[in-house]
Amino acid sequence: MDRAVTRNWRAATQAVRGGTWRSEHGETSEALFLTSGYTYEDAQTVADRFAGEADGMTYSRLQNPTVAMLEERIALLEGAEACRAQASGMAAMTAALLCQVSTGDHVVAARAAFGSCRWLVDHLLPRFGVETTVIDSAVDAEWEQAIRPNTKVFFFETPANPTLDVVDLKHVCDLARAHGITTVVDNAFASPALQRPMEFGADVVAYSATKLMDGQGRVLAGAVCGSQQWIDEVLLPFQRNTGPNISPFNAWVVHKGLETLSLRAHHQSKSAVALGEFLEPRIAKAGGEMRHPGLPSHPRHQLAVAQMEATGPIFAFDVGSRSRAFAILDALELIDISNNIGDARSLMCHPASTTHASMSEEARAEMGVTEGLLRINVGLEDIEDLTEDMDRALKAAGV
Repeated sequence: MDRAVTRNWRAATQAVRGGTWRSEHGETSEALFLTSGYTYEDAQTVADRFAGEADGMTYSRLQNPTVAMLEERIALLEGAEACRAQASGMAAMTAALLCQVSTGDHVVAARAAFGSCRWLVDHLLPRFGVETTVIDSAVDAEWEQAIRPNTKVFFFETPANPTLDVVDLKHVCDLARAHGITTVVDNAFASPALQRPMEFGADVVAYSATKLMDGQGRVLAGAVCGSQQWIDEVLLPFQRNTGPNISPFNAWVVHKGLETLSLRAHHQSKSAVALGEFLEPRIAKAGGEMRHPGLPSHPRHQLAVAQMEATGPIFAFDVGSRSRAFAILDALELIDISNNIGDARSLMCHPASTTHASMSEEARAEMGVTEGLLRINVGLEDIEDLTEDMDRALKAAGV
């Protein structure tokens, strides 16, 4: 397939056809190449490949046909020049940061983030002499105020996990570019089906492909997208020598998941708005708080709508206490208690005791992960069944 032709296809077509390499057998579904190594016709061929003077596979830590198909498809959907798949979402975040920072550099990060991402910023980077500053990403002025002469990276999620903070992509990316700072955006809550940060000037977009890209809770996977030069010269040396590689099987599963990504993401977003509208008056009456970028009550609702095609399947709400949050979870009959997101099934969890449990109480308070906060991933079930299940659970908890 002519790659130039592929890049001219629209997103729905790329999701099904992009990154398809057919073998001599002419299979319709992309082949799964379960191999660690490759053979060569002669010694000069392998020497040329290792020297970078000839195209072709050398070792599956560097290239694999199935993984390469996934990388091509994600890059096409993202509007990126290149992509490298990773073993997991956290492998992607770690690689995207460590590949480009050194002792003495400075990273500015959003305080609202997945617990493991905050661990990278709060503990891992400082261990190697990288300075870090955590800011309120929803306050535009704080980004500029945090810049130092040695600032190398802006790192943030939008929407953020689990508080659903929304970052002004254009403002932050423009600011970073003006100061020679690389922006690394975790886009897992949206996926390229709902938001493409590079259209707003982002340099690097990282994913937990475990989430919406797979979308059915089957495998762990990650991805990092960027310019061809950045991928080849900055990320690839780190990945080649540290090996956070995705397995071909997991890559194949995510590759097939991408075919229905847009359909799922938009349908689940619509259901999430409907469920949020049902919940909001009940939560408000009980003195709680909704955190749903798809609802007008969200402080950055208009920004979210402007940046995103739809606001995603995930939102959060605060019911005031851990005991009440647990009572709601325990009363659910359809929605599963689970800390995963992006799944076709509806899932709910209590972040303070799961995804952010390893953080200190002070750190959780700083980022808004309260004892009463619940996060829900709205799946593909009938919205009436989901509404009934939530209604029953809220009543059982006295909400």
